[in-house]
Amino acid sequence: MNSFENQINIKLLIAELDHILSRNDYSSARDFLEKWVSVAQDRNDNNSLFSLCNECIGLYRKRGEKELCYKHCEKIQELLIILNIENTIAGATALTNCATAYKAFGEAEKSLALFTKAQALYEKLLPPNDPRLAGLYNNFALTLVDLKEFEKAYSLYSKAIEILANNPEKSLEQAVSYLNMANAVEAEKGLENSCEEIDVLLDKAQKVLDEKYSQTDGNYAFVCEKCAPTFGYYGRFFYENELKERARVIYERT
Repeated sequence: MNSFENQINIKLLIAELDHILSRNDYSSARDFLEKWVSVAQDRNDNNSLFSLCNECIGLYRKRGEKELCYKHCEKIQELLIILNIENTIAGATALTNCATAYKAFGEAEKSLALFTKAQALYEKLLPPNDPRLAGLYNNFALTLVDLKEFEKAYSLYSKAIEILANNPEKSLEQAVSYLNMANAVEAEKGLENSCEEIDVLLDKAQKVLDEKYSQTDGNYAFVCEKCAPTFGYYGRFFYENELKERARVIYERT
């Protein structure tokens, strides 16, 4: 076991990382994480390494750095066994993180088993209205759409929206679910056959984003950036630019 003296103060590190990411400075975040991953390895601090690798997976996924992302996915799955946390909430969260990465890099089949195990653990160990379930449902549904399991995907999106609607701190993320549903409808039915249904979902997403406009923090900016391209894809160019501008202003303030 690690001595107390060798353990990294992971809470302070994650707080510093969040501050860096709030400036949208992914390059500095990358350097920061890699430095502390090396420190954790040198100190044999597997608990801190587990947390840091999880953060690396998310960062490299966003940066599109597949090789580095997969390296940390493999390490995380090793640490689950070393730390004996495969069947815990933390384990399920790590599996979800890895599965989301595999899906993001076009390997939906590879992510399916991990999502399935994570869902079983979350539904067993978490309260039914826990927002972590919503995150899992959203990401799992994306994989199911890729695999053309549309009904299962819609069911998970609906569950996610219901959970998020009842969690004020996370309700903004309903917008992402609605836009994901719009993409799923197009994938299943084709654009010409689903315009009206897609418009309804876009309107719902826009309503959420506008209602939460007072939440001018880094998370709001991140969600705006995430949602903007989908509005543009469906021809709502003015609103796409509006969301980008909202994000820009927030990042400049921080």
